[in-house]
Amino acid sequence: MDLQLRNKTAIVTGSTAGIGLAIARSLASEGATVFISGRSEDKLDAAVAAIGFPVRAVRCNATTAEGAAQLIEAAPEADILVNNLGIYDTAEFANIADEDWQNLFNVNVMSGVRLSRHYLPKMMGRNWGRIIFIASDCAAMVIPDLIHYSATKTAQLSISRGLAETTRGSRVTVNSVLPSSTRAEGTEGFVREAMRGRDMTVEEREKAFFKEHRPLSLIQRMIEPEEVAALVTYLSSPLAGAINGAALRIDGGNIPTLI
Repeated sequence: MDLQLRNKTAIVTGSTAGIGLAIARSLASEGATVFISGRSEDKLDAAVAAIGFPVRAVRCNATTAEGAAQLIEAAPEADILVNNLGIYDTAEFANIADEDWQNLFNVNVMSGVRLSRHYLPKMMGRNWGRIIFIASDCAAMVIPDLIHYSATKTAQLSISRGLAETTRGSRVTVNSVLPSSTRAEGTEGFVREAMRGRDMTVEEREKAFFKEHRPLSLIQRMIEPEEVAALVTYLSSPLAGAINGAALRIDGGNIPTLI
């Protein structure tokens, strides 16, 4: 299937590893001109090599207003913006300090707000564009030791839907994607910690984790970054023009009801 992304320009934040790297690779493979960003030159170089298609790397800290301005300067126009940048931290609610709340909201929410604030009006002016927020199933199913993270993901859904409302009657769309546990260094470390002290292979540990900690998952395994990237690439395409204001689940069936 031709996703008609040649001659489109895409920006993917948080794109040196995990879901972001997979999205950048998928968009580039479809012929889009892709800008990736990151703070480490070494990680950016490794990401460029891993993608295997021509991409443009911008060294900046997109979690700050200054970093967002650097990214915008490097790519003043974009057809596609994927707000993937995000962090998470596990903690008991009573132990989450103000600065921890503020840090997660600044990284997970404000990074996307700043970039969308710049690119959305330009997309509306051209009457074409795609903005996609990478949220999480935690936006709908809050895990007790991820309350602050979950709150940022719920905020992303509100922003995404609100921005979509401003695109009424245009060919610009704004959507959010809700993955569940996706294979990456951080999530694999989370699983190791949850299964700590047990003599298990990697495969046994993952299977036990899903049985005990994610029993609602229908696929009972980690989602692969490439699976999320395939959905995001389709949403970025002109073929997905009728999907707007949606919160699309790619959660392996972990959320039992529609949201």
